[in-house]
Amino acid sequence: MKVIFLKDVKGQGKKGQIKDVSEGYATNFLFPKQLAAAANESSVKMLEQQKKAEERKKDEEKAEAAALGQQLETLTVQLKAKSGKDGRLFGAIPSKQIAEELQKQYQVKLDKRKILMDEPIRTLGVTEIGVKLHPEVSSKFKVHVTEE
Repeated sequence: MKVIFLKDVKGQGKKGQIKDVSEGYATNFLFPKQLAAAANESSVKMLEQQKKAEERKKDEEKAEAAALGQQLETLTVQLKAKSGKDGRLFGAIPSKQIAEELQKQYQVKLDKRKILMDEPIRTLGVTEIGVKLHPEVSSKFKVHVTEE
C-alpha cells in the first residue's frame, strides 16, 4: 500500500516521502497515529503544492537575507569604550553589544548568534565582522570602536 508520510517515522521514511508499506502496518499503526495518509491522486497533488509553497518561501527568505546583507555592508557601527594607553580595551565588546548597537543606530534587528566572531573585540579601531544571515547568504559590516 502506498502512503505519504506526514511525520518522520524512524526506519521507515521522512515527512513528505511517498513509500510502499504493508497494508496491516499502515492501517494498524501509521493511520491511527496520523503518521501517514493514503497516497491517492488528490493527496499527491496536495503534497506537490505544499513542496512548491515551501520552495517559494525559502526563495523569499534567501532574497530578504541577500537584501539585508547588501544593506549591512554599507554600515559602520560606532561604539565607545574605555581603553588603556596602548589601545587595548578595559574589558571586551561581545556580539550581544554589537547587535544592540546595530538595532539602536540603524534599526536593523539581528540575532547575536548570527554574528560570526571568534572572540570579542578587545582593541580600538575598525574591525570587520562577518554575519551568517541564511545558510547560503553571508555578509560583513564594520564596527568602529573609539575611546570614551
